[in-house]
Amino acid sequence: MPTRPLGSTGLTVSPVGLGLAALGRPAYIDLGRDADLGADRGVEALERRCHQVLDAAFEHGVRYLDAARSYGRAEAFLASWLAARGLDPDEVTVGSKWGYTYVGDWRMDAETHEVKDHSLAALTRQAGETRALLDGHLDLYQVHSATLDSGVLEDRAVLAELARLRDAGVVIGLSSSGPGQADTIRRALEVTAAGAAPFACVQATWNLLEPSAGPALAEASAAGWGVIVKEAVANGRLTPHGQGPAAAVLGRVAARHGTGVDAVALAAVLANPWADVVLSGAVTPAQLTSNLAALRVELDPGELAELATLAEPPERYWEERAGLSWS
Repeated sequence: MPTRPLGSTGLTVSPVGLGLAALGRPAYIDLGRDADLGADRGVEALERRCHQVLDAAFEHGVRYLDAARSYGRAEAFLASWLAARGLDPDEVTVGSKWGYTYVGDWRMDAETHEVKDHSLAALTRQAGETRALLDGHLDLYQVHSATLDSGVLEDRAVLAELARLRDAGVVIGLSSSGPGQADTIRRALEVTAAGAAPFACVQATWNLLEPSAGPALAEASAAGWGVIVKEAVANGRLTPHGQGPAAAVLGRVAARHGTGVDAVALAAVLANPWADVVLSGAVTPAQLTSNLAALRVELDPGELAELATLAEPPERYWEERAGLSWS
């Protein structure tokens, strides 16, 4: 797989990266998770599974790996894999995030799985935890799900600490979530333009059902930011587990290309010139291989127009996502 620059950050990435949100904790909100992951959700079992998928990803040329403090033990699993393979820091690009804390206690039936906190105290604590696990390999550190109402983009103490981390050699970014993603991204661009924040990368949700952040992501790319796309398969709705009109349209396009519907969903992301990386959330090597078929799919203008009809109102999309159960 070829590599490419992550915007103007100086980091090198592969066009498809591996996100560990679904591999670092026993419960997540992906459709079909029971069938994909199976019943054994113990720590050791998930660490083995995570290592298997990481091995497959590396062998296929995946060079961007994405974790977060709230992804259960994802950072620890990634750290143990990096150590087991003896990889040098320049062999992969590693990103992680702060701002949510995992509180699920490794339980499937936890009432709450993660808690948001964008305070300076949370940043200081979580940055220390992340660097203890990944220091030497941590390349990109992102605010996890920044929103305008969290106040993180106006918190001068937090911004100063992020600037200190930047000056210590870590690229600083933010991820976004919710129907207001575009507003958040544009506000972050303004803060950066004013010289008050060190952001150089954004990770956002963009998929065929929820493409509303696209124009803002294009603006971020034009400003030199790296752009990473998450949730490209809409938490399983754009995979074989999905149903309804979207499944029918994806199925027709996928049949023309001889691939799975998930590959078409990822290929649609990569058709955007502003997208540097699209994340696979695979939990098995077979799923990863299916996702990577996106690199062989070239969607023509007619197909892109057909797929664009799947877009939903952002508020409806995020309301449905919020209703997905952890399994």
